[in-house]
Parts: sequence; C-alpha cells; structure tokens
Amino acid sequence: MSKLEKVALIACSTYEIEILRNAIQNAFMELGGVEKYIQPGEKVLLKANLLMKKNPEEAATTHPAFVQALAEILIAHGASVIIGDSPGGPFSEKHLRGVYKVCGMEAAAEASGAALNYDIGHVEVKGEGLKLLKTLTVINVLEDVDKVISVSKLKTHGMALFTGAVKNMFGIIPGLLKAEYHFKMPDIKDFSDALLDICQYANPVLSFMDGIVGMEGEGPSAGTPRDIGVVLASASPYHLDVVGASLIGLVPNEVPTIARSIERQLCAGTLEDIEILGSSLSSFIKKDFRVPKIKSVSFLKGKMPKFIERSLNQLLQPKPVFLHELCIGCRDCEESCPPKIIRMEENRPVADLDHCIRCFCCQELCPKKAVRIHRPWLLDKMMKW
Repeated sequence: MSKLEKVALIACSTYEIEILRNAIQNAFMELGGVEKYIQPGEKVLLKANLLMKKNPEEAATTHPAFVQALAEILIAHGASVIIGDSPGGPFSEKHLRGVYKVCGMEAAAEASGAALNYDIGHVEVKGEGLKLLKTLTVINVLEDVDKVISVSKLKTHGMALFTGAVKNMFGIIPGLLKAEYHFKMPDIKDFSDALLDICQYANPVLSFMDGIVGMEGEGPSAGTPRDIGVVLASASPYHLDVVGASLIGLVPNEVPTIARSIERQLCAGTLEDIEILGSSLSSFIKKDFRVPKIKSVSFLKGKMPKFIERSLNQLLQPKPVFLHELCIGCRDCEESCPPKIIRMEENRPVADLDHCIRCFCCQELCPKKAVRIHRPWLLDKMMKW
C-alpha cells in the first residue's frame, strides 16, 4: 500500500446542471480524464443508489442531476449509458418504473440520452477469489455492460454506520434476495465482508459520490438532509469511502466496510495512502454531523455466564420501534423483514424482537419514516466508558 490512491474532491454546492457537470468534469480531469477509464463505444452501467421511492430533496437517493450530468459527459465521449439499480422490494418492472419516476431518474435519462434498465433477470456467477461468497446472484445488466461506475450517496446508516461506494454495490443483488444476505449474515462483520465481496465482483472502474447534499441521523432513508458541498470520485471505492467517512467526522476504521477493507489490505483506513486532488478536505469536514451508534455489546462475550450475556444483550441491543400513528399499513416492513418476525395486527406492524437480527431493513424501507431505532440509554453510557 505504498502507492498513493487518488481521490478527487471538487467543491460543488448546487445541483444546477451546468455547474454540476463542470464539477464532475473537473473530477475526471484530476483522475486522468474520461479516456483513461472509458473508451468510445463501450456500454457503461451507472449504478446509482435508488434505495426506494424517495423524492431527490429527501437526500435518500443519488440526485438525478448528478446522474444526468455524469451520463451526458460519458455519452459525449462516445459511450452508451444505462442507469440502473435493484432497489429495496421486489425486482419487477412495475416497481422499477415507480422508483425511477419518483427518484427523478426517468427525467435524468430523458434529458441525457441514457437508457434505464428494465431487465429484471438475474444470473448466478462464481465468486472466484472472494473471501466469503462462493457464488453470487446478480442482476443481468451487470453482465451485459463493459464497465460499471458506482454513483453513491453520502449518507449515514443505522446498521452499517456509513453508506458509500462499497455498500452501493449491494444493489447488484436482485430485489428481495438482498434480505437473504441479512438473514444469513446478521453479524455486521460477516455482512460487511459480504458487501466487500460483492463490490470486488462488480469491480467498478470508477466510483463517484454525491456529497453535495448528504444525509445525517437515521440514515439511509429516515435521516435529515445536510449540506456538504462536494463531488467525490476515485478509481478505488475503498479509498473513496475513507475520504467520505472522514468528511462527516467518522473514524474510518470504525466503519465496518472500511475495517474489512483494511483487513484485506485494500486500503490503510487513514488518509496516509490517499492523495486528495482538487479542494482541501479540511475545508469541508463536518464535525457535528449526526451519525447513528451501531456498536454492539460483543465485548460481553465470554466474560460472564451465557444466560446472563443473552439477557444483557437483549437489554442493551438497539431495536426498531413502530410509530403506528405514522404507519399507513403498506406492509413494506413485513415483506422486507429477513427473519420474518414482523406481523400485521389491525393493519399495523408488530415485531417479535426476541428473534430480531437488527438489520433494520424495516426502518430502511419504510416510506413514511414510521420506524425509529431505539437505543437504550444504558448502551450509550457503556459506549462512553
């Protein structure tokens, strides 16, 4: 890891298309130019973060202007561009059309000349050289393109702490199959290892991050928009995440995916092996950025009888709380729950928390922010000791 990995950090405080296009062009120039990564005639997938049907102003998804500007640059270079993702919920054409429309991708594709992916097929592939996954099931479009560019959103995350370039590639796993990954790997260490495997298989040639307006608090969908004012880009999603995490005041090696990247020697987990190009990082760091607390109580393991440890774990674990007064009875939480411990009573969700795996998919995919993550005060106290 003696070689410095380049990360472009370009100041940009608006989604006005001309200004944003110039910022993205500058990011390309800092990294060696479009031609270094994309050749005329190549088919490129812009893998956006389209978590769910959310308006761009809510900052839960990659802003459509960001995707439009990037697509226009690539098309002008002679590439053909497909915009796509597998959002939460069923991987169906009807669902995709709804997500594309609400998230603004329908308009972004029309304005730029890019295509939207409506191929809902998937294929099983071998996870050769990966750490945890021997096979993966991925969306067809991933196998049909020449290059992939990740276009993530800078957000906090209730389970993974931070959503960036690496976690964005989880969207190549089709629809509800993503829930199986949560169920099979409820431990955040295993799950983040799987996320790295998925990212390494997808192998994005470039990773961009929409950090113009990010999300703080109860991300990735129920948080609050927060102005940050940057466009980030790198050939390395791992180093890009280190810079993104540093921007919002996180200690990078405390982010599970970055910790796994350090273990695999994909990055140092600090700024020491990164050359930041463009603007100064220190000018944009948000030390008061609100981030969720995800630390587990695993430090109890082996230090007391198991029956006491189990009881304390239940007492100290964060848990989802359903706000029935905000709930519209859409059943998205019930359908997306990996261990299937949510049932509807009088059209409102009730959860068997004894068997909850704390993946917080219910909170992540709730369209009305009707699920809150409750963190016991005792856990907060213990984390400060």
